[in-house]
Amino acid sequence: MFENKEQFQAAFKRRLETWFGKRFEDSTLQEQYHTLGYMIREHVSGDWIANNEKIRSGGKKQLYYLSIEFLIGRLLGSNLLNLGIREVVDKGLRDLGISLPEVEEFEDDAGLGNGGLGRLAACFLDSLASLDYPGHGSCIRYRHGLFEQRIVNGYQVEYPDQWLLHGYVWEVRRPDESVEVNFWGEVKTEEIDGRLGFRHVNAETVLAVPSDIPVVGYGTETVNTLRLWNAEPNPRQSVFRTNLMDYRRATDSITEFLYPDDTHDEGKILRLKQQYFLVSASLHSIIRTYLKQHRGIRQLHEHVAIHINDTHPVLAIPELMRLLLDEHGLGWDEAWEITTKTMSYTNHTTLSEALEKWPIRLFQPLLPRIFLIVQEINERFCRALWERYPGDWQRIEHMAIVAHDVVKMAHLAIAGTYSVNGVAPLHTEILKNREMNLFYQYEPHKFNNKTNGITHRRWLMKANPRLAETITELIGDGWKRDPDQLQQLQAYVDDAGLQDRAYTIKQMQKRKLADFIQRRYDIAVDENSVFDVQIKRLHGYKRQLLNVLHIISLYNHLKEHPNSCLDVPRTFIFGAKASPGYYVAKKVIKLINAVAERVNGDPRTRDMLKVIFIENYNVSLAELIIPAANVSEQISTASKEASGTGNMKFMLNGALTIGTMDGANVDIFERVGYDNFFLFGLRSEEVLSYYQNGGYNAWEYYHNSPVLQQIMNQITNGSFGGTAYEYGPIYDSLLTENDPYFVLRDFQAYKEAQERVAMCYSNRPVWQRMSLVNIANAGYFSSDRTIEEYVKDIWHLEKL
Repeated sequence: MFENKEQFQAAFKRRLETWFGKRFEDSTLQEQYHTLGYMIREHVSGDWIANNEKIRSGGKKQLYYLSIEFLIGRLLGSNLLNLGIREVVDKGLRDLGISLPEVEEFEDDAGLGNGGLGRLAACFLDSLASLDYPGHGSCIRYRHGLFEQRIVNGYQVEYPDQWLLHGYVWEVRRPDESVEVNFWGEVKTEEIDGRLGFRHVNAETVLAVPSDIPVVGYGTETVNTLRLWNAEPNPRQSVFRTNLMDYRRATDSITEFLYPDDTHDEGKILRLKQQYFLVSASLHSIIRTYLKQHRGIRQLHEHVAIHINDTHPVLAIPELMRLLLDEHGLGWDEAWEITTKTMSYTNHTTLSEALEKWPIRLFQPLLPRIFLIVQEINERFCRALWERYPGDWQRIEHMAIVAHDVVKMAHLAIAGTYSVNGVAPLHTEILKNREMNLFYQYEPHKFNNKTNGITHRRWLMKANPRLAETITELIGDGWKRDPDQLQQLQAYVDDAGLQDRAYTIKQMQKRKLADFIQRRYDIAVDENSVFDVQIKRLHGYKRQLLNVLHIISLYNHLKEHPNSCLDVPRTFIFGAKASPGYYVAKKVIKLINAVAERVNGDPRTRDMLKVIFIENYNVSLAELIIPAANVSEQISTASKEASGTGNMKFMLNGALTIGTMDGANVDIFERVGYDNFFLFGLRSEEVLSYYQNGGYNAWEYYHNSPVLQQIMNQITNGSFGGTAYEYGPIYDSLLTENDPYFVLRDFQAYKEAQERVAMCYSNRPVWQRMSLVNIANAGYFSSDRTIEEYVKDIWHLEKL
């Protein structure tokens, strides 16, 4: 079908006319996209079937990666790339008068994730398939993603993300594999064959209906599966319910939105429902698949690895125990051994608010049988702690899974798994020595590090094909399967010809982004300016606020010195969503947009300084922005960012990092050195010392800096619009609340690092050399390397 463009064209026209019942010449872009998408899915279906058959017959150990997010982005372009047929399809469509980029643009980003957690999971699936490992994803089929962000008068406004409006060509609905999931009700005890048994009765039962998406590996026949679960009313229960409308509404809400607002109990219950729905449906399906291939449940851990991505799927631990105890009749000790040999866990945070805790008053009535199991796990765990540390009640209290009227999900994750990993060396050390130190003392063998990675194929070959072609011409194409070979570029970093070519490619990408900004926002951007980019979730610790305070200082300098100019013109680009309930973060978005309006509209400054906030940031926008970036803003408060993966994507595309020694920034810095990284700010040990011992006074930095005093006064006196109350939460955070993320403390160091950025950028050979050094050292940060480490140390899979 795809051997040459003529075969492709004939098949494409025939299918379009057959499926839509109209002449090809009358077809719409939507029909062309759906035709091509269905053809690609048909093209991979043979390998998909063969892959599943190979797994069934070969008895290979399977990995199931459970995650509340999979930020997979658009799949058409990546599937064409991985299948090696993009060129044939592109030429074939072009001859038919169709633009492949326009067809790709029609596809909506799948609303299955929000940020780094979900994008990491997506990269892992790509690498698992590309490396020929049997590894599958499991997630919820959210009918609406987080939200569609629009900026109205500078404010973030949230609209439903209707990514399924035109259907989804990549999914295959499988109602025959539906699963029942139970909520509420009571637990009855009874004697079964001489032992105490438990039955969950009077439960509200919903149906979990799976849809499968093929995960296509690069240059391989391996096609794994991402399974998405949709909540639907159970026909068997609906007829017995007194209020059918309420039941349907409650069922639909489970898979309606990613991250429902949990500021009230109703939202908390819905989040907990989502988490149990995901793990219950997934584990039923996993065990059903396992039993088709193997006799008996006792060898489950020898053939199945289940990985918990952050704390959201941690209920997989008590749910597997429930299935083994209640449905397969195992005793507690045997079930616990199987469970703890099957489950592994990745921690993604050092933020205490992100380590989930569920109030018992909500948990127990919603999940009565699961709560009983969690209680028993806690009792036995605390008993084991007592045996190790007799009389140390304080230690046991701190480590307990159930304590102070809450269930601590991170504690359950550590107790119920055989491996606990952090995602960057610094992060893992903080877990071991601070956040989870008591658990590390108790079971040090469980803890290990697996530094995050990105799929270099999507983020270089797909997002920046001209740069990828240039690299291939220079060092061959081995780097596509073995990214460590990018290190060969190190021999060419002083080559003037390569520097010029890399500069030309960067300028082309900047022009592409500038054209987008002109079309979308009617703002002209200087392509010769420094494109300084900060794109990530809006959070206090990520310190977008530090960035915007610096921009205000540049603006003030230009206004106060009419004959002055910046060393190099600057374009600051932001992209970020703030959680709907995160009030201060939404005020920061308003401030960024207010500063942008003032700076961009001022004739004195607009030729040297521009600020752009790109709304509704997502994977597809990242693929446009990252190849165009000169500077990568990775300025989180040291010790707060577990790893980061945006920093790796920018590095791979030749952007230079301005950053703190935080997360994977540390690894990047160690590989490229001080001369190729703009380092500034507090180190993690200094931050931790402030938190533990005090000694930080934000007012001191305010009073000792006329620059900061001026900026803070401008924020509160209406210089950037609004009243003093408008940005009061920002003022309070920085001064009244003593600046919890040390923005004022790091401001001067950040300002000096930005001066170094300007100095280096004004010397093109120096800048281009630095850029090439970063690309040459980016191979380590491929998710292929990360997956191989997981396979070797944790999952113990074999290639198909």
